[in-house]
Amino acid sequence: MAGAPDLFVVCKNCQSEVSPYITECPYCGQRLRKRAPKIDREGRPSEPMAAPPKPPPARRKAAPRIRPAERSHAAAGPRRPIATIFLVVASLIVTLGWQAGIWSLDPLIINGPVEGEWWRLLTASFVYNTAGYEAVSLSTIALFGWLLERRHGAWATLTVFLLGTLVGSALVVLLDGASGIALGGVAPAIALLCAWAMRDVRTRRGGGEVEADMLGVGIWLVVLALVPVATPEAHVLAALGGAVVGILLGLSLARMAER
Repeated sequence: MAGAPDLFVVCKNCQSEVSPYITECPYCGQRLRKRAPKIDREGRPSEPMAAPPKPPPARRKAAPRIRPAERSHAAAGPRRPIATIFLVVASLIVTLGWQAGIWSLDPLIINGPVEGEWWRLLTASFVYNTAGYEAVSLSTIALFGWLLERRHGAWATLTVFLLGTLVGSALVVLLDGASGIALGGVAPAIALLCAWAMRDVRTRRGGGEVEADMLGVGIWLVVLALVPVATPEAHVLAALGGAVVGILLGLSLARMAER
């Protein structure tokens, strides 16, 4: 009959038929079960319900290891482009001071022979005579100076700016010193753009892929190169000197570790 309780169980040791309600065989003493079964209301032994298996403990994902340099950078947060901000603000102050009549323009720019006033080679890049020239140059310095500073640090932006300015101004003095007029930041602007782009140019030439829009960078460079046509004070020799410095320093920086 289905569901009827077993009348006996067989001892596995002596093969004797014994009661299902005992825990030991009365003939040989063999242990049949750990405890006697419970009797339900219908008189049938009920086996204890097995506890559901416990799920395996979830494995915790190991946190990614952070190198000490990355940990210090993460703790410091995003760094402000201090050098780039200084260069842009200095240009605005010098230009606004001249327009307000606080100081004269002549001691700051290149206007013929420098006659021992060598600081003109540097200060000429901080003053602008037209708003359009100032907007194009300072926007270039702000963008590519910031990108270069983020990649290598403030020293890289300052080095490229200063050498681009000095070499560009020196070319004007040496090759057009008698009547050459030069002012504004076309030289350092082109230098910073070229210095930043050289890493990606090398990568593209090697068959690699880059994230930057190099077509847009090329168009920006063409616009800068045409500035001396619209503004003669942005001397073409200064632009040429800035480009040479930017390319050479950019190739050197491309071989250095980035921060």
